[in-house]
Amino acid sequence: MEPISDGEFTIDGEIMNEVRPRDRDIAMVFQSYALYPHMSVGRNMGFSMEIRRTPEAQRRGPVLAVARTLGLDKLLDRLPRALSGGQRQRVAMGRAIVRSPKAFLFDEPLSNLDAALRVEMRLEIARLHQRLDATMIYVTHDQVEAMTLADRIVVLNAGEIQQVGTPLELYERPANLFVARFIGSPTMNILDVTPGAGGLQLKNNMTLRGPSQASHVGIRPEHLDIAARGAGDVDAEVLLVERLGSDTNVYTSVEQVGPILARLNGNVALQPGEPIALRFDPGHMHFFAQSGRALV
Repeated sequence: MEPISDGEFTIDGEIMNEVRPRDRDIAMVFQSYALYPHMSVGRNMGFSMEIRRTPEAQRRGPVLAVARTLGLDKLLDRLPRALSGGQRQRVAMGRAIVRSPKAFLFDEPLSNLDAALRVEMRLEIARLHQRLDATMIYVTHDQVEAMTLADRIVVLNAGEIQQVGTPLELYERPANLFVARFIGSPTMNILDVTPGAGGLQLKNNMTLRGPSQASHVGIRPEHLDIAARGAGDVDAEVLLVERLGSDTNVYTSVEQVGPILARLNGNVALQPGEPIALRFDPGHMHFFAQSGRALV
């Protein structure tokens, strides 16, 4: 979609710089489905073969096979307006799969769906990826989709690559503050620190261990524990308790430092206003320079 400013763009070893998009053997799944409203599900799915003048008898087999894979075989005669959002997205995916392309491009395909359908379709795409063993490039703002679907993630900020790696590499070893804040749900706690006697000082003069050149300390909510007042790394006050069943999110406030979120297993008997202490897991602390770059 954009002219190439430098270098070579290859697919499966073939240089595509001067090849027309229609001849690159790429299939795209759009955020808005982009289905033809006057065509049935079956014709939508087989339209790429139709415009290439593939005989109808030869189109029928691939369309039916893909429709069965996606659970659409009983809907082939319906128009898009008679389908749910999840079914429409399946049709858009089926239209791409029928072509058997070298690469699939997904442009935020689940953002128009409700929460339950997003989970269902995420599993559908993951199974398709395993079954087709095809290259899929998937653009999303949802870090849960990125973490669960990707073999490798490219994190972009304002058009610049911040980090490339596997989901766990980005989660466990973020390259900078942007990646640290973006990957993980709930997001990482980031605290400002300054070098001081015996380590890194928070704004309330409490001290943490870490490299002297650090300006920020990061700790994920799941790597915090609750202790009795005075028995942890920082004293805090409970602001809000979210009980999720399997986990409990405890929102706290640390004097002169600000809010810190802890995520604990199970149901925790805490109440707003209760004084507590937070204990940091030293093996899971992250340190960042003033520039935002991660420090060892």
